Amino acid sequence: QVQLVESGGGSVQAGESRRLSCAASGFPYSNYCMAWFRQAPGQERERFATISSGGGMTYYADSVKGRFTISRDNPHRTLYLQMNSLKPEDTAMYYCARPTTMFRCLGSPSEYSNWGQGTQVTVSS
Repeated sequence: QVQLVESGGGSVQAGESRRLSCAASGFPYSNYCMAWFRQAPGQERERFATISSGGGMTYYADSVKGRFTISRDNPHRTLYLQMNSLKPEDTAMYYCARPTTMFRCLGSPSEYSNWGQGTQVTVSS
């Protein structure tokens, strides 16, 4: 029943911007913190952005801090990721994820119960 559907990925040039969306359904979305992960070929899945249930608190990994912004629209059950100043090293499959515990979004991938199918972002130099 839980569904997370990412969209907005594609091929972009370094320095450009892109916005990803994640449509959530099948659970009380506004009660859960949410996270964005990404995984490049041969790399471990990286949690790089999280947001509290109400959107008032956010966390970013150093790799994206200052360039990416996570946000959410609770009435429309949508999670967003604004990516600016994209770099080739941002190339990865991007996933939104729902944690097992509604308020715990600072853990490893094993602490998340649901994932979207992913959307590919490719940044060329």
